Amino acid sequence: MTEELADFRDMARTFCRNELTPHQERWAENKRIDREVWTKAGEVGLLALSIPEAYGGGGGTFAHEAVLYEEQARSGDSAWGVSVHNGIVTHYLLAYGSEEQKQRWLPKLASGEFVGAIAMTEPGTGSDLQGIATRAVRDGDHYVINGAKTFITNGALADLVVVAVKTDPDAGAQGVSLVVVETSTPGFRRGRTLDKVGMHGQDTAELFFDDVRVPVDNLLGGQEGQGFVQLMQQLPQERLLIAVTAVAGMESAIELTLDYTKERTAFGRPVFGFQNTKYKLAEAATEAAVSRAFLDQCIERHLRGELDVQGAAMAKLWTTERVNKVVDECVQLFGGYGYMTEYPIARAWADMRVSRIFGGTNEIMKDIISRGL
Repeated sequence: MTEELADFRDMARTFCRNELTPHQERWAENKRIDREVWTKAGEVGLLALSIPEAYGGGGGTFAHEAVLYEEQARSGDSAWGVSVHNGIVTHYLLAYGSEEQKQRWLPKLASGEFVGAIAMTEPGTGSDLQGIATRAVRDGDHYVINGAKTFITNGALADLVVVAVKTDPDAGAQGVSLVVVETSTPGFRRGRTLDKVGMHGQDTAELFFDDVRVPVDNLLGGQEGQGFVQLMQQLPQERLLIAVTAVAGMESAIELTLDYTKERTAFGRPVFGFQNTKYKLAEAATEAAVSRAFLDQCIERHLRGELDVQGAAMAKLWTTERVNKVVDECVQLFGGYGYMTEYPIARAWADMRVSRIFGGTNEIMKDIISRGL
């Protein structure tokens, strides 16, 4: 942390508490946030934080991203898909886009005029990205895209989607490419906004591509067959941002539970006064402290360009397993109120469960780690 990052944290905290926290119930009912949140975030400089100023971004680093995601988690919000927009979509464009592509799309993502999404998962494939079936067939100066994607964060509101497609269905991983699709393109349509166990306010949707024609110039990287390598290069940052949210969620759950157990009484004394409560919270605080130390180490390595695939997988595996354990213990200490959705601890319990699934399941993380042993 630096003084500049501390000042940025104050601004991010104010935005999250004013623009996110008060609307949780309404967004959960609507299965999406207000579109205006994106433009407000763009106006105050919270979008494209680690993208160069030349493209309208904040000119910051992943440290700025981490601060924002921590404050979002501490505000009790899981609806705003800013980590996908900021930490994933903009970086695919920055890393692999041509100068023309970067000038065309990054300023719109930085201002909030465009909301970004990435479409990898399909109804028939989860973590197996080599098995995707969505096709992009070249027809002159265009690709014709056909297929379906599911579990797409920001899917209901997205204006721009980075789509994983097969440009050569017989080439396995070497046949995967990434193509950018603007959602105003004819043939693009949205399916259901999905009913999830948690993260009810996040617009997770199905997407369909029916003869969607996009210019060949929308290919990322300038050459077909680079998509799988591009995905593998960017996934460590995605997994690290999941770890950031997990640790912040752990710390937030412990704070909520400390406050509750010190105020709530049972058998004539505060719940915190019972040995079991103190011991459970001591264990939780230790889990959070160890996770925070490892996460900070990983962020520092990432800022130096030294975080490898195995390290990111370890961070995602460790922190998401820990947050699920800690939040579950905290729910127990709330008693019956811990199971009521109007309590933030109950929403956190449901929201955090998916952290062991998305970004690659934790079983996949173990497989990745084992390859480096």
